[in-house]
Amino acid sequence: MELLFDIKDFLDRGEIQNELELERALIADRKLRLLVKKHPELKSERKQLRELIHAYEDLRWSKNSRISARQLRESDIAERIAEEERQFLQRRREIIKERLKAVGINQQQLGKILGHNSKSYMSELMNGIHAFTLRDIVIINRLLKVELSVLVPTFLSEPERKQVKDSLKQIDNPNLKLSDDFVCV
Repeated sequence: MELLFDIKDFLDRGEIQNELELERALIADRKLRLLVKKHPELKSERKQLRELIHAYEDLRWSKNSRISARQLRESDIAERIAEEERQFLQRRREIIKERLKAVGINQQQLGKILGHNSKSYMSELMNGIHAFTLRDIVIINRLLKVELSVLVPTFLSEPERKQVKDSLKQIDNPNLKLSDDFVCV
């Protein structure tokens, strides 16, 4: 599951490929709009991202194209998934900041511990613009005692759940069952 995207993936690829990526890009754009005020060096990333958003929207949502019911459903589902992801990232950020305050260090010092010396990059990580590495997550978990379920999303989108369930039916092993924890639409 590609839940916590990295804006660099979009920029390197040079395109947004589907509605979920569009919704993720729109959220990242809003975050970058705020971050650019403190970190002007992010201005070019935001400009590139906005160009990708406009190119995708011009292709899929232009006034001249027919918008199907399927396209609208896909857009609605993508919007809900992206919002769940945004809420997850916001909660994770708040908990990490609380733990930083409790132990008496700041975000920049955590960045130094993680090996990220750029203040803007650490801000991008905290805001979900770039994804934490697995190493970062392990260090945050062990250093700040933040539960892994707070650091790593454990929910699946409905299409992902369906794919897993279909595979389980084919395997037909009664010992395997997908838990019904949190389901993302």
